[in-house]
Amino acid sequence: MSEDRAIIHPVKGATSPDPGRLAVLVSTAADLNLLCQAVDADPRVSHRLFTSRLHSALNAQRQPFSLIGPVIGAPYAVMLLETLIVWGAQRFIYLGWCGAIAADVKTGDIVLPAAAAIDEGTSRHYIQQPSGYSRPARPVAAEIRKACRRLDCEFHEGPVWSTDAIFRETRDKILHYQQQGVLAVEMELSALFTVGQYRGVEVGGILVVSDELSTLTWRPGFKEERFEKGRFAACEAVKQICQKK
Repeated sequence: MSEDRAIIHPVKGATSPDPGRLAVLVSTAADLNLLCQAVDADPRVSHRLFTSRLHSALNAQRQPFSLIGPVIGAPYAVMLLETLIVWGAQRFIYLGWCGAIAADVKTGDIVLPAAAAIDEGTSRHYIQQPSGYSRPARPVAAEIRKACRRLDCEFHEGPVWSTDAIFRETRDKILHYQQQGVLAVEMELSALFTVGQYRGVEVGGILVVSDELSTLTWRPGFKEERFEKGRFAACEAVKQICQKK
């Protein structure tokens, strides 16, 4: 599809903030607040970005980076990504939650997506992926992996499945993706990886398992202590990348 046929484009206005080169998209308000506290970003000071909030902070070299959330669903995640690119961001980390579909992936575990199966409707408007998968930028994925290893944080690395419809995660689909070696299901990453490739920016992701579907029965883990520990570990890994000297 020709780029010059697009009618609506994101813009940078006179009052648009500088997001810095690194922007972290955070799926939930709870984790956004955790990260704000971790990097000393004042949670009371923010810039409105659609229905999300953008918080600014400085790394060890006094360079700006930003935290944006909450973010849910592929179309909305891409709206934010496109806007932040126009505002100047070039590297992106997505921090979210996921449902485990592999038997050895459990609530509270960390998943580093090596690819994302495209089962959402946004990606096809940018790039047709013959494999049915999109992939993170290698430099950002490697940085996230290194941060987890520095923290002695165990993680699973492999493909995930991105869907638009959390209430249509059917038995047949779960079995299909289990056979492909997919670890977990979430809603945003395949689109973010696709648009990152299309726009020439780097996008990576880190996920915390919030619930399990591998037995074809839903086991929510949102209130479990191990889920809280996983969230804190993932936020600490992201913090290290943000504040890197």
